[in-house]
Amino acid sequence: MRKCLAIILALSMMLVAGCGGEQAKSGQSSSSGNGSVELHVAAAASLTDVMKELGAAYEKEHPKVKLVFNFGSSGALQQAIENGGETDLFFSAAQKQMNALEKSGNLAEGTRKELLENEVVLIVPKEGGKDIKSFEELTRDDIQHVALGEPKGVPVGQYTEEILTKLGILDAVKAKAVYGSDVRQVLSWTETGDADCGVVYATDAAVSDKVKVAARAPEGSHKPVIYPAAIIKDSKHMAEAKDFLAFVSTEQAKALFEKYGFVCK
Repeated sequence: MRKCLAIILALSMMLVAGCGGEQAKSGQSSSSGNGSVELHVAAAASLTDVMKELGAAYEKEHPKVKLVFNFGSSGALQQAIENGGETDLFFSAAQKQMNALEKSGNLAEGTRKELLENEVVLIVPKEGGKDIKSFEELTRDDIQHVALGEPKGVPVGQYTEEILTKLGILDAVKAKAVYGSDVRQVLSWTETGDADCGVVYATDAAVSDKVKVAARAPEGSHKPVIYPAAIIKDSKHMAEAKDFLAFVSTEQAKALFEKYGFVCK
C-alpha cells in the first residue's frame, strides 16, 4: 500500500511540474509573439483605408512585424499619447496636434516629417442630395443639418471653421451644425442623409460611392492640409518604427497614397 501511495504521489508531482512548465512556455510565447514585434500606429481617421493597405504590404515584406492601428481624430490620438497610451508612431491630419506633442517632449528627436497634403471639400448625398454649388450656400433656409468635424480635436473641423470665418458665415452655419467625433462620422452622416451635407477631405469623398463633391474650399480660405508623421519617444521598438516610417516614403507607398487621392510631399 505504501509503495502504491509513493508511486501515485510521484506521478502527481510529475504532472504538476509538467503543467507548470507548459504554462510558462505558453506565457513566454504569448509575450514574445514567436519573436515578432507589434508596432502600434496611431493614425488620423482619414488615413484608414490607405493605412490598412500599406500595412498589409509592409507585413508581407516583414513577416516578423505586426502593425496594430488605432484610427481616430488627431486630437483624441494626441491626448491618448500624452496620457501614456501605447503608441510607436503617430500620423496626424494637421500640424497642430503634432506641434503639441513635440512641445511636450513626446516625439523622438529628428523623426518628424511632413508626409502628405489633402484638400477640404463640401459633400452631399449622391442620391437625392440638395443642389449645392458653394460653401456660401450653406446659409440657405432649406439646408437644416450640416455635418462638421468637432473643431476642438478634429482637424477637418478646424479647417472648416477657418473657411467659414473667411467667408463670414461661421455663426450662421454653426446654428445648423451637427458635430462628428472624426471625419469618418461626418462622411457617414452625409452618406445616410442624416445631414444635408458635410465637410470632409477630398480623400474621404473619393472612397465613398454614396456621396458626391458639391464644392471645393475656396483657394486661400484655410491653412494647407499637411499630414505630419513621427515616432513617439517612448517607443519600445525604435528600429522597427524607423523602418516603417521610411517605408511610407518609398515609391511603393507613394503610389498607394496617390491612389487614395493624397498628394505626397
